[in-house]
Amino acid sequence: MNIPSSDLPRIVVIGAGFAGLQVAKKVDTSRYQLILLDKNNYHLFQPLLYQVSSSGLEPDSIAYPIRKVLRQQKNTHYRLASVKHIDTSTSQITTDIGRLTYDKLVIATGANNNFFGIESVAQNALTMKSLTDGLNIRSKLLGNYEKALNTTDKEAKLSLMRIVIVGGGPTGVELAGALAELNNIILPKDFPDLDLSMTQIHLVEAAPRILSSMTAQSSKKATQALEKLGVSVYTNMEVKDYQNNIATTNTDTIFRTDTLIWAAGVKGQFPEGIDKNRVGKGNRIVADGYCRVKGYTDVYVLGDACLIETDKYPKGLPMLAAVAMQQGKYLAQLFNDQSKQKQTQPFEYLDKGSMATIGRNKAVVETKGLKFSGITAWFVWMSVHLVLLIGFRNRLVVLINWIWNYVRYNNGLRLIVRPYKKQKQID
Repeated sequence: MNIPSSDLPRIVVIGAGFAGLQVAKKVDTSRYQLILLDKNNYHLFQPLLYQVSSSGLEPDSIAYPIRKVLRQQKNTHYRLASVKHIDTSTSQITTDIGRLTYDKLVIATGANNNFFGIESVAQNALTMKSLTDGLNIRSKLLGNYEKALNTTDKEAKLSLMRIVIVGGGPTGVELAGALAELNNIILPKDFPDLDLSMTQIHLVEAAPRILSSMTAQSSKKATQALEKLGVSVYTNMEVKDYQNNIATTNTDTIFRTDTLIWAAGVKGQFPEGIDKNRVGKGNRIVADGYCRVKGYTDVYVLGDACLIETDKYPKGLPMLAAVAMQQGKYLAQLFNDQSKQKQTQPFEYLDKGSMATIGRNKAVVETKGLKFSGITAWFVWMSVHLVLLIGFRNRLVVLINWIWNYVRYNNGLRLIVRPYKKQKQID
C-alpha cells in the first residue's frame, strides 16, 4: 500500500463509521500519523437510512465524503480499501490494495445483519444496513406498486402490497411508521387508480413488546401510534422461514408477501485474525475498560464490534451510535494522553437517553428523569438528528426536505433509479 513514510507512530483505523471518524478527527496528528481505511468513500448516517428507504430523503443527504472531513488534517491519509486479515504477531494488516504496518490498530468496523442461522431469510429478505440496502428497499416497494397496478390476480396483488418488517426496535418502528404515512398520504396522489387500502404493513417482534430497550409506557404509546396509522403490530412472534414469498412464524400466522424487511438483529463484524477466544456475545470483540482488546497491547476496538461488560451493562454496552461516538472521542484522547505520558481513566458511557419517531408529529423520547411523546418529542428527535449529521450542506438539505414534506405532505422524488435485483445475503 502506498502510504508516505513518517517518523511518527502510526495509528491505523479500520472503518469510518461514528467511532472511527471521531478517532480520525480528534487524535493529535502532530504526534501521530493516522491512516483511515474504509470500503466506502463516505460516512453514512445510518439513523436516517429508513428515510431513504421510504423516499423521504435522497442518499446524498445522509452521506458525507470522508476525504472532505479529513482534508484539513495533517499527517492523515484515507484509503478506499477492504481489510481482509489482521496479523497481530507482525503488527500488519492485509487489504485488497496491499499490506500495511501499524503501531496502534483501531477496529471500528461496526455490525452486520444477524439472521440467527435462518438461511432462507438471509437469502430472500431485504436488509437495511447500507446505502445500497436503502435504495434497494425504495426500488422494491415502488416497483411492487407499479406491478400491482397491472396485476388482476387478487392474491398476487396482495402479496405485492403486503409488507412485513421483522424487528420492533427503533429501526423497525421508524420504518413502519414512515411506510404507513407514505401509503396513507403520499402514494394516493401517485397511484389514483390503485386501491391502496389493500396495502398491509406488519411489524413483527419476538419480544413481548416493541422498543423493548425503552420503558413500557413508551412502548405502549409507540404501538398505539403505529396502529392508528394502520400498522399491524405482532409481539412474541418470530419469523422462522421465508421462501417462495411465504413467511412462516412460531405461531399459526403465515404471511404471503413479496417484501420482507429484516431489522431483527445485528452482530459485530471485523476482519479475520483476532483470537477467537477474544470474541464474545453477538460476535463482538471483548475489550477492557480502555477499549483495548483483551490480550493485546496495541489493538483497540470500538462501537458495535466492541464488547465491554460492566455491572450496569452485563451483556455489553448497547450497540448505538451514541456509544460509538463517545468511544471514538475517548480513544482519541487516550492516544493524545499516551503521547504526553499522561494517565487516562477507563471509558464510561454517558447514557443521554433513547428516542424513536413513529411519523408526523409522533415520537417517544426518554432522558434522565423525563419521558414524553407527541409533537414535542418529534421536534426533539429532529433537532438531535440534525445536530449529529456531518456537514452544513447535509443539515440544510435534510431540514429543507423535512419542512417541505411537512408543509406539502410530499415525500421526496420517489424515483426508481435502478430496478431492484435480489442479491444473495450472507449470514
